[in-house]
Amino acid sequence: MDAVASRGRPRPEDWLVVRPEGLYCVPADLHLDPNRSVPRAVVTHGHGDHARAGHGRVLATAETLAIMARRYGEEFAIQTQALALGEALTLGDVRLWLAPAGHILGSAQVVLEHAGSRVVVSGDYKRRRDPTCPPFEPVPCDVFVTEATFGLPVFRHPDDAHEVARLLDQHRRNPDRTIVVGVYALGKCQRLLRLLREAGYDRPVHLHGALEGLTRLYGEFGIDAGPLEPATVAARDRLAGAIVLAPPGAVADRWARRLADPIVAMASGWMGVRQRARQRGVELPLVISDHADWDELLATMRDVGAPRVWVTHGREEALVHAARGMGIDARALALVGFEEEGG
Repeated sequence: MDAVASRGRPRPEDWLVVRPEGLYCVPADLHLDPNRSVPRAVVTHGHGDHARAGHGRVLATAETLAIMARRYGEEFAIQTQALALGEALTLGDVRLWLAPAGHILGSAQVVLEHAGSRVVVSGDYKRRRDPTCPPFEPVPCDVFVTEATFGLPVFRHPDDAHEVARLLDQHRRNPDRTIVVGVYALGKCQRLLRLLREAGYDRPVHLHGALEGLTRLYGEFGIDAGPLEPATVAARDRLAGAIVLAPPGAVADRWARRLADPIVAMASGWMGVRQRARQRGVELPLVISDHADWDELLATMRDVGAPRVWVTHGREEALVHAARGMGIDARALALVGFEEEGG
């Protein structure tokens, strides 16, 4: 495939454009992770800043469609179509297929092939091993559209096993206290459960009620969380010496005060920023991220070999500067509406 479209052929920026709704593929009449209702959308994964209800037709992996149905109800779209990873679909003059993104269950990159060019839209992704989803797959392309959530050199995430070991060390040294860990309901909760099991922790983990539904859904797709017990109805004395997972907002509210002398932890890539940890009253910050860190963003640009990179939500300027230093034609895209649900 030619690195640059041949003379007379439309360039990628002519057929993949930014609209108020987000990225739009003109020849396929298709929006990618749109921020409002559209007739036809492809959704990279189930986090709420990428997957919204109310579209006419939604293309996504079966796992992402199941997540959207669980979050928004079975009628979240007029029509849905599941695409397996690697399964190709032709829309007009565009060949579309999905590649694993390694972000959460069901997450995918969108590969668009049109007029002799290939564009890969990453969605959110990470390069670390995740026991809850297939690993990120670099796809050679002419244009790579990358996120930049942690697109600053300061973000270099430690090994996940190291952070889980820190959590378990606190647990061993404080047998009478509850360790309550703030986790995002989709992805981070289930990943941390699996990491705990892989580290040898076989006792029941107590879940806040807001985490139970999606954790059950992961189980339906074969992601075994091990023994679980509810945290919201358990007596205070039963939670002494327990590990409790709860949404970040619940960790700081009245519910957490009933726990047995709690040690407040938070699992997020943002916990690498000490000020954020202090602002949230986090005693045990765990830097466990569902996004690529700085080194992994740079490595990914090298791995896909794209001569052109478009940078979306996050720290665009630093990554654009670094890409240009690597000899890549890079620019930022003005996309709005993306948050940090999957940090």
